[in-house]
Amino acid sequence: MQSATELFCRFGFDKVSINQVMKLAKMTHGAFYAHFESKEALYKASFLQTLDGSSSGRLAKAPFSIGHLTQLAHNLLNLRALSEQTSPSPENILFNEIGSDSIEIRQLYEKSYLGVLKILEKRITALNKLNKLSFAVNQKIIEEKSRAILASLVGAVAIAKSIQSEEERRRILNAAQNQILSLLGVSELSAD
Repeated sequence: MQSATELFCRFGFDKVSINQVMKLAKMTHGAFYAHFESKEALYKASFLQTLDGSSSGRLAKAPFSIGHLTQLAHNLLNLRALSEQTSPSPENILFNEIGSDSIEIRQLYEKSYLGVLKILEKRITALNKLNKLSFAVNQKIIEEKSRAILASLVGAVAIAKSIQSEEERRRILNAAQNQILSLLGVSELSAD
């Protein structure tokens, strides 16, 4: 499971084979089929374990700041680091599984999307309670801003991962980060 999670986190469902998982785990194909009926079943188990282990811990540990909301975009300026990441998160699924043809993977994608969206909504609600936002907030505004932030971030990463020019990747991801700050009504300098 650990080997599968590491590979799926780094490369996504379509780019990982059972052979690669078993090689990294130093096990045989027979051992795989003794526990899972398919690669999809392994992916689902890996995903559910990732989702269960990440959401509550991140909400409890992360500081309530606007800077935290843009930290992910900032960290992704180095896409090589993203592809080398071995600790899973729901964001990896959002970045790696866009447009999958598999119905099961699409269902997991939607679950990941909704999980990250909920985290963003809670974060914006907390920022509002701490009077760190410069605009009036109600539930509809929180939901819409959360969707826009997530769409900006995932879209930017999806495009940047397909661009060869390192300079253009940085421009795309910087633009997404600035858009997120703008959605939150703050300038780059006051993001913390």
